[in-house]
Amino acid sequence: MDLLTPDLGLLFWQVIVFLGLFLILRAFAWKPITDSLHERENNIQSALDLAEKTRLEMTALKADNEKLLTQARTERDIILRGAKEASDKMIADSREKAETEGKRILEQARESMNNERQALIAQMKKEVVTLSLDIAEKVLRKELSDKPSQEKLISDLVANSHLN
Repeated sequence: MDLLTPDLGLLFWQVIVFLGLFLILRAFAWKPITDSLHERENNIQSALDLAEKTRLEMTALKADNEKLLTQARTERDIILRGAKEASDKMIADSREKAETEGKRILEQARESMNNERQALIAQMKKEVVTLSLDIAEKVLRKELSDKPSQEKLISDLVANSHLN
């Protein structure tokens, strides 16, 4: 059992070596180790802060993108509505112009037809008058072929005419 129970001298030298090693490590290694641990902790914390900041920026950018998309859709709808209104107006204007032109052409056709009808009526009257005069002349020539009939007709015409 000698091996399991340490000797007092051995224990003393182990404590001295431990304290010496502890002081040497504390003087030369402890500060750089704790500084590097603090630096690493700060780096990790700054990386986490940067990640959080980036996440917030991404959220803001996503919201801005959604806002821009909404504006773009609104502008597109306004442009489409304006184009539809413009096309509807153009169609209505064209329809109105076509109706006006159609009415004008129809009115010209009616006026032309009336003029042609008046000309035709005048032509017919002229022909009727000419025909009547031809018939009357032939009838009068036949009836007034002798002199006493002509004198009687002239005296009757003079008696029936009233001078104004």
